[in-house]
Amino acid sequence: MTGHAGEAGSGADRAGTHGRLVDGYALVAFDLDGVIYLIDRPIPGAVEAVGRLRAEGRAVAYATNNASRRSSEVADLLTGMGVPAEPAEVLTSAAATAELLADRLPAGAPVLVVGAEALRAELRAVGLRPVSTAEEQPAAVAQGYGPQVGWSDLAEASLAVRAGAPWYATNTDRTLPSPRGPLPGNGSLVAVLRTALDRDPDVVVGKPEPALFATAARRAGSGRTLVVGDRLDTDIEGARRAGLDSLLVLTGVSDAAELLAAPESRRPAYVAFDLTGLFDPEAVVAVPGRPRAGGWSVTGTGGELTLDGGGRPLDALAALCAVAWTTSAGARVRAASPAAAEALAAFGLDG
Repeated sequence: MTGHAGEAGSGADRAGTHGRLVDGYALVAFDLDGVIYLIDRPIPGAVEAVGRLRAEGRAVAYATNNASRRSSEVADLLTGMGVPAEPAEVLTSAAATAELLADRLPAGAPVLVVGAEALRAELRAVGLRPVSTAEEQPAAVAQGYGPQVGWSDLAEASLAVRAGAPWYATNTDRTLPSPRGPLPGNGSLVAVLRTALDRDPDVVVGKPEPALFATAARRAGSGRTLVVGDRLDTDIEGARRAGLDSLLVLTGVSDAAELLAAPESRRPAYVAFDLTGLFDPEAVVAVPGRPRAGGWSVTGTGGELTLDGGGRPLDALAALCAVAWTTSAGARVRAASPAAAEALAAFGLDG
């Protein structure tokens, strides 16, 4: 596999800083919620960005932790939004979980499902038998996001795990992005069982585990893969675990404050406001930058970052990352110039 995060270099040495970012990669692997759409509404500019990639003949893939839809359903949803997609291009945590269970259980084995019908359908597709109660002696418990999951579902899963069934979670995203703001995700439902059982799931399949992105990268052959995501704790960490470069877009869950406080395992190679950064060199920045670059200067004292000067807001963010990631200064930022105040406001760092 190529395109390892460690191979990409840093700052201006990274591919795409002087030209188009996308030209350095053979495949672009997108997260969905928060990158392409919010629940069922396309994010402004996303349809055009993917259309442009396809018009240029570039390979794309979609990797989602959301286990409430099958790959074919996700492809239909994308196509209905104006983003033509084939089921083979969509990698879901539900399908990955089903495949993993099929490798470990005999054909026809009962699996207690907590989640949406999509997860049940994926299990049937690999020859396993979805069940709903602990009395059916399930060989495993598979838990994925489902908007109708209730107390009785969680109670049956709790009983089955206590009886010895291994517990598989499709993912542990705490929230789902939506036009109304973050909503409880599968991780919040997993937390209910974690509290009741006083233990973690035996296996977590989706991001930040590297399987989804590693599968996508294999499709790039000898070319490099760029992962595009909105969450540091799943998309970006998952890309790093898979040895791939990543672009954080600020259209979903993670924001600039979270980026400044990110541990090394969750730091992207690039940051952009949105998918325009794939094509416009002025709409993306490699991180970290340098403390003094692009007209900006950043210092860190007393647990605080101070931004001075003026220039492109993204360059200010890269400079802030340079200091925040190498010192004990926190994500609290102060502006020392009017331009700095405007840049911080653009990233919601002025509070």
